[in-house]
Amino acid sequence: MIKVTVGGVPEHFNLAWHLAIENGTFAKHGIEIIWQDVPGGTGAMCKALREGELDIAIALTEGMISDIVQGNPSKIVQFYVNSPLRWGIFTSVRSSIKEIAEMEGKKYAISRYKSGSHLMAYVHANRYGWSLHEDDFEVVGNLDGARQALAKGTSDLFMWEKFTTKPLVDSGEFNMIGECNTPWPCFVVAATDNFINQHEDVLKTILNIINLSCLMLKNNSKAPALIAYRYGIKLDDAMAWFKELEYAYHPEMDEDEVLAIFDKLKQFGILSFIPEPATVCFYKHLETV
Repeated sequence: MIKVTVGGVPEHFNLAWHLAIENGTFAKHGIEIIWQDVPGGTGAMCKALREGELDIAIALTEGMISDIVQGNPSKIVQFYVNSPLRWGIFTSVRSSIKEIAEMEGKKYAISRYKSGSHLMAYVHANRYGWSLHEDDFEVVGNLDGARQALAKGTSDLFMWEKFTTKPLVDSGEFNMIGECNTPWPCFVVAATDNFINQHEDVLKTILNIINLSCLMLKNNSKAPALIAYRYGIKLDDAMAWFKELEYAYHPEMDEDEVLAIFDKLKQFGILSFIPEPATVCFYKHLETV
């Protein structure tokens, strides 16, 4: 039995992984998946990959690409979720900020630098022609840290996945003043170079299993109710999210699509140059389900 440490956010996007683990599908192939919830998000996962604490991470596309370009010894091995991520823009319910036009010049709570919550602030500001600077951000670690920062008033805004955060709107703690959707597939699967080099066949099996699990979940009519129950989301919200959800289902990555993503990231100031796709993505053919 080979042990593989996999990290992901404790959110509904990763239910397919948990179901495959719980059903014993990985174990039947001699693989023990050691799952680690990473509430700190993509920035924390990038750090864990760099330090060898994770073999595989399910991370946000923009954050993973940015960190690999900056020297993370890992590669993207496939897209995971092809649909965009719907980022909500949140304020404290007591905040005077009530609309997008009032955001300019305000302070953002972010999980950490180069995380999705950090990079998407640049994407959103770019659309409105605003400039952001390093002192416009407060590092808070995760959603709980953002709740504290907005409550204390040390930060004004927080961007996080809409449906994960919406229960805090429903409870009267946050206001959601807008949304910002990613202009690219939102999640990727990344693995360390060391794991790819030593366990390529195991990686192939893992991707086959998770892609089949995603397909089965997407075709399960009871999935929205299961998501609502397990993640504390209102059923109507779970149904709305699930309807828009599009998993990738296969490991093939089109190079033109990858280059288009790089180009957008450069336009938004997240990348300073267009890298060679093979320096970021593992292109060797991997069998599909």
